[in-house]
Amino acid sequence: MKKIVIACGLALAGTAFAKLPPPPDTPEAKAKAAETAARTAWTGKVEAYQLCMSQDKVAAKYRADAAAAGKQLPPPIPLPACADPGPFAFTPPEQKPIEASGAHSPPGNASSPPSINQPAAVLNPTPKQ
Repeated sequence: MKKIVIACGLALAGTAFAKLPPPPDTPEAKAKAAETAARTAWTGKVEAYQLCMSQDKVAAKYRADAAAAGKQLPPPIPLPACADPGPFAFTPPEQKPIEASGAHSPPGNASSPPSINQPAAVLNPTPKQ
């Protein structure tokens, strides 16, 4: 009897460790994820700007040192200026209520009434016996 109870307990223990699906996304979680994605993109732009500024500074120092040493350097290749991304600003997308978004509305305007006024006997005639 004990072996049967232990076997049943072990069989049911496997279902207790089953992977549950993730909870559904709430609008707040979606907004937070969108803000995080926007902040990550902005951080990448800031890093690119800082790298560009650093490269310009190193190139200017190299040209100054080469000119002081009397070396002739070719003219620098014209590059676009470093674009400053500015401060982080996130504008969340506008949320519409379900009724305003058209979720409960039919896809088009009705061209006929939703029901007809014919008796059931006309619509479903029974054969005479």
